[in-house]
Amino acid sequence: MNPQGNKAAVKDDPNLVFSTQSGRVTPKPVVQQVAEAFADGAIRIRRETKGRGGKAVLTITGIARTHDELVLLAAKLKKKCACGGAVKDGVIEIQGDKRELVEQLLQAEGFKTKWAGG
Repeated sequence: MNPQGNKAAVKDDPNLVFSTQSGRVTPKPVVQQVAEAFADGAIRIRRETKGRGGKAVLTITGIARTHDELVLLAAKLKKKCACGGAVKDGVIEIQGDKRELVEQLLQAEGFKTKWAGG
């Protein structure tokens, strides 16, 4: 009997937590998209001030990527805009009103953009 064949079968069982042959079995992480894309394929850049003490914030929605990819994209945008921001529930928030710069940066990344709101 081949011991290597048993280990492969043990690792593939999704209900298995511990095996006497290989020890603790960790499941493969499932990567899920946080946000959904719009039907036209464009992402929306919206300027918001409501509930923020009158301060302008850009929200970027419609990017169908994982949370980690959104965090990396937000970091690039924050660095280029020299401002703060965050990723919340699949929405990238950039502090300040830098719509033109953000639009140029996103188009350089290969995204189709649209302005939404006021």
